[in-house]
Amino acid sequence: MFKSFGRWVAAGVVCSLLGAGGLASVSGAALAQAQLQEMKITAPAAAGGGWDSTARALQQAMTEAGVVTSVQVVNVPGAAGTVGLAQFVNEARGRGDQLLVSGFVMVGGILTNGSPVTLDQVTPIARLTGEPLVIVVPKDSPIQSVQDLSAAIKQDVASATWAGGSAGGADHILAGLFTQAAGGDASKVNYVAFSGGGEALAAMLGGRVTAGVSGYSEFEGQIQSGELRALAISTAERLPNVDVPTLKEQGVDIDVVNWRGVMAGPDLSDEDKQKLSAAVETTVKSPQWQELLKARGWTDFYQPADEFAGFLKEENTRIEGILKTIGLVQ
Repeated sequence: MFKSFGRWVAAGVVCSLLGAGGLASVSGAALAQAQLQEMKITAPAAAGGGWDSTARALQQAMTEAGVVTSVQVVNVPGAAGTVGLAQFVNEARGRGDQLLVSGFVMVGGILTNGSPVTLDQVTPIARLTGEPLVIVVPKDSPIQSVQDLSAAIKQDVASATWAGGSAGGADHILAGLFTQAAGGDASKVNYVAFSGGGEALAAMLGGRVTAGVSGYSEFEGQIQSGELRALAISTAERLPNVDVPTLKEQGVDIDVVNWRGVMAGPDLSDEDKQKLSAAVETTVKSPQWQELLKARGWTDFYQPADEFAGFLKEENTRIEGILKTIGLVQ
């Protein structure tokens, strides 16, 4: 666990739900297994990115742990997740069998796109994971270090092209903060947004961009094979068993964590909120989920519904301030 996560990591919460007439107590696991037979999870991005990976990891863990009998994942890409968010708000209203994957990127996307649909219109269920971002360059790039990339940006901001996820998201914010730290005008960062991690990866491998930003797990295979060169990760501490230095180690005072969570639709009954919360809590405490976290290099960042709702309000204010600082929001 990264030390920088400390103030956000919640202690485990045991869900106890009253049975009929308030006379019986039913565990969250039993309730989830007894009453959630089918579920639809919306990943508001194309296949291959972080939200898609999170949705499919949940699908796998929920079914393997026996929490839900059948889980369908649907991809709705576009505009930093706000297209999927708008569709979800309309389709999942009052539904106790649907979840939307969300996160840092969507908070920024809503602000930068001026989206009329916001996270105030959905029901927070749980924060799930935290992931460091990694800055990479193609294997044949003359850029060998963070210092080389800083020098290129300082010389000509526009000549340094970045590839990453949606505009205003964690990748874009990190590119802007890095540009600012290098002495460049962050409002002029040359950033190319891709709707899925696969497209950004193709741009990197094709040598069409100077540098790329994504969650470490999305580029891990190409880093290990030598197709991409990792310059730095974005969190305050290194990843366990990963030989990539942090930005802070290299004199760049930046610490960014890309978190992800799940939401339910608007106008959700208290009973349905409890059922979904219990299903997710049972899943994240299962051995199946813990194995997936380990395999994908994600950090357990679980936070239950009410605490997650409070976190979201604080995070919206924090991200809006960053976006204004680097010129992405007026």
